[in-house]
Amino acid sequence: MILKQVLEMFELLDKPDAGGEEAASLLKARGAQNVEVKTVEGQKGTTDAVKIVIYGKDGKAGGGKAPTLGIIGRLGGLGARPEMLGFVSDGDGALAALAVALKLTDMYSRGDLLQGDVIITTHICPDAPTREHKPVPFMDSPIDMQTMNALEVCPEMDAILSIDTTKGNRVINTRGFAISPTIKEGYILKTSEDLLDIMIRTTGRLPHVFPVAHQDITPYGNGLYHINSILQPAAASEAPVVGVAITAETSVAGCATGASHPEDVESAGRFVIEVAKSFGEGKCVFYDQDEYEKIVKLYGDLRKFQTLGGG
Repeated sequence: MILKQVLEMFELLDKPDAGGEEAASLLKARGAQNVEVKTVEGQKGTTDAVKIVIYGKDGKAGGGKAPTLGIIGRLGGLGARPEMLGFVSDGDGALAALAVALKLTDMYSRGDLLQGDVIITTHICPDAPTREHKPVPFMDSPIDMQTMNALEVCPEMDAILSIDTTKGNRVINTRGFAISPTIKEGYILKTSEDLLDIMIRTTGRLPHVFPVAHQDITPYGNGLYHINSILQPAAASEAPVVGVAITAETSVAGCATGASHPEDVESAGRFVIEVAKSFGEGKCVFYDQDEYEKIVKLYGDLRKFQTLGGG
């Protein structure tokens, strides 16, 4: 379980002066060897970009061959101060990613090393702006999506899990978390059977998969509707991307406070850790390589969906 780590990180993040350096200090105190914090200024404020690398026994950073998993905590901000007081629903993506980083650090310090490296990225902003979105308002971000992807999507990531609160909609009507089909270079592929198996095992329930439209995998800035930013990493990477959506039965605004459920964040985080274990060991694949090559041969290159479009 990672409930302890979720609660520790929540207490650290739920305050008006929350920042990346304090999160980094906690991780380093527990044994994290590679933590980077960078303060980034945008047109709507500043945020602290955080990157944590957890080394594996056979990880590529040490010259090994095991694949590297990327875990991205997606959000606009942890808070919407001064408009809203407290931790907002949108912050769960960062909370889950940082709790995973803390748990993996604790495991590493105790000698439980994963096979492959894991790279965790997110950002910490306690006073992000909000913006209109139907059916409920969204959290905005102090930095634009292109900058966010540049900070959070790393070329070393062989596959990516993107964790994001995804409650501001009417198409995912379950409490807990849901995963997306695999997205790769403009293609919406079938949902990974391996990920479904891990989801069943960790939740003890039937799996939930959320619907994805082609609009959702295109970059922000093209004027199209997006369910949220959960699949934006797919616009900036050749690696397969799967969204891990922390969900609710009803539509909840991203800027709503008092709407975070630690058990749901813990469940999503525990799923991510189990994927990290299996992926590094070669026991979990995000997509069928042969089938992907066949579909590209049949229907061509769809990487245009990773761009803003045009002629």
